[in-house]
Amino acid sequence: MTQNDKRPEEKADKERSTIGNRIARYSRVSTAMAGLGARMVGEKYLGIDIKRDDHARKLTESLGNLKGPLMKVGQILATIPEALPPEYAEDFQQLQSNAPPMGWSFVRRRMKAELGADWESKFKSFEKEAAAAASLGQVHKAVTHDGQNIACKLQYPDMQSAIEADLNQLKMIFSIYGKYDSSIETGEIHAELSERLREELDYTLEAKYEKVYAYMLRDEPNVHVPKIIDELSTPRLLCSTWLDGDKILNFKDAPLEQRNEIAMNMFRAWYVPLYYYGMIHGDPHLGNYSVRPDNSINLMDFGCVRIFPAKFVGAVIDLYHSLERNDIDLSVHAYETWGFKNVTKDQIEILNQWARFLYGPILDDKVRPIGEVTNGVYGREIAESVHTKLKEMNAGIAVPREFVFMDRAALGLGSVFLHLKAEINWHTIFNEMIDGFDVDVLAKRQKEALDMFEIKNGAP
Repeated sequence: MTQNDKRPEEKADKERSTIGNRIARYSRVSTAMAGLGARMVGEKYLGIDIKRDDHARKLTESLGNLKGPLMKVGQILATIPEALPPEYAEDFQQLQSNAPPMGWSFVRRRMKAELGADWESKFKSFEKEAAAAASLGQVHKAVTHDGQNIACKLQYPDMQSAIEADLNQLKMIFSIYGKYDSSIETGEIHAELSERLREELDYTLEAKYEKVYAYMLRDEPNVHVPKIIDELSTPRLLCSTWLDGDKILNFKDAPLEQRNEIAMNMFRAWYVPLYYYGMIHGDPHLGNYSVRPDNSINLMDFGCVRIFPAKFVGAVIDLYHSLERNDIDLSVHAYETWGFKNVTKDQIEILNQWARFLYGPILDDKVRPIGEVTNGVYGREIAESVHTKLKEMNAGIAVPREFVFMDRAALGLGSVFLHLKAEINWHTIFNEMIDGFDVDVLAKRQKEALDMFEIKNGAP
């Protein structure tokens, strides 16, 4: 019998999303979020100067002190061009994932609920102080009886209610913002955020993702993935091997050759799974990787993994070739494959301005940095230009949901490369990676990997 089978039903009842819990959550978050919509409406229709900078700062402070998905949503929205007004996006990027951890009384209750009253006997040692704390849970370092250092991630209580309450709040904000600015439809963005955040609560699924990533990267000696400790893991407790490494920002002033090597390892950590298996790690946060003494990368936290249809990945490559050849018809084909509907060629020309920004480093066949930071936000200037043009056209473009985490990964990785000031011929390494790409081969390879670890393929 597994630990999951042993969990008493009353524990599940305590964590279940109840109306009472949701109402309590609404009362805590409404004062933080509702003001955003009210101020935007007041600014547009009443001509009120809302002092966005000041309000954004106060809103960010409120979210930073509030555990749960709303804090993570703020971080995600900050990386989606024009999902929020720029003042809010810039401040939301400062949300910290290492929020104050919960105390030892919570830890004891959670560990007892997941592993039984004798949980402490299952470890040689278990550190009382959290090694890290994030929006949905916190991590404690422990040692097994065979001397193995492990990381134990404990989910905060009542996160199901928190997610449902916060997503409803977010839907309200999107609705208000849609009246304020209709150039981008946000329905699919909300749907994607909802599905991925709900998945993050399922540590059993995250354990499967961690295993499939270890499999996909098995031939990458410079990328390391933790090993799951199944006998100590449950749907709300995830135990895996502890990987030592330094923060990537500690290498900002390292020799260029070393910085380039780290950047190359990061590139392969993210894009080997995408172009070979159609999967991407959707949370390129600085805390989710570290650097070993040999410059290899530790890749961690697999709560947010996006599985793409093979044809979607094929369209990523099609758009690259369309920009390379200035082939507008191939661009149309790529956007239609992705699910953009009724988009005119004029609108595609505007969308391609954003695409040329994202693809710019791999279109230039030369050694170069990834790009530049404008006003503290990677991609902000071009995003504002594209958004303004779409707004002038009253486009109302519905962005397919897959782009929420595709863009987030691209911008997040780009920011890492900017921190490292890496100078690489991105064109060469990209073309080597996609050489011989075949949609049918990817689809077969993806199915085999997902079946191996019993992962349901949510990609249409």
